[in-house]
Amino acid sequence: MLTLYTADTPNGQKITIALEELGLPHQVHHVNLSAGEQHRPPFSEMSPNHKIPLLVDDGTPIFESGAILIHLADKAGKLLPASGAARSVALQWLFLQVGSIGPMLGQLWYFRHGAQHSMRNEQALERYGRETLRLLGVFEERLADTPYLAGDAYTVADIASFPWIRSHHELGVTLNDFPAVADWTARIAARPAVQRGLARAKP
Repeated sequence: MLTLYTADTPNGQKITIALEELGLPHQVHHVNLSAGEQHRPPFSEMSPNHKIPLLVDDGTPIFESGAILIHLADKAGKLLPASGAARSVALQWLFLQVGSIGPMLGQLWYFRHGAQHSMRNEQALERYGRETLRLLGVFEERLADTPYLAGDAYTVADIASFPWIRSHHELGVTLNDFPAVADWTARIAARPAVQRGLARAKP
């Protein structure tokens, strides 16, 4: 049995969606981030960075969402090509999410909602807002040519990016100027496994 330690955040939702898409039997343990459970044993002893999500497979903990997605896809033999150019393309788009989409949209969310109003930082909002729009433009250009980020096939790259992009309304960002991204978001949101995965992420 796989055990997932997670919370209802975009990074946590990635893994619950992947588990539902892959049909892998699993248990979900919700980590109360507000109560600081991520900094206390047993979670803190398994996750060096004290961040969700964390997957335990046969007693072995795996941290970092991108690494977990690759592990699960390879375990199931689905959602990620086994080798060659197709795998490389999927991994490139996966790591764009890990290295850019998550950090930039996450910072924009923080400066809009997490920082105290008296500490509102207009420079940070402008910087991260501009970078979010730039990244949406990268996705728009790609998705105008292909149905999914890695090409014709739905992969972990789409699963990784979807929870972040679907939160655009929380960031004060509209998809009106990104019709291909809006269509991609709607198509993924309609998948039954995605809907189950989003529900599983909730405490």
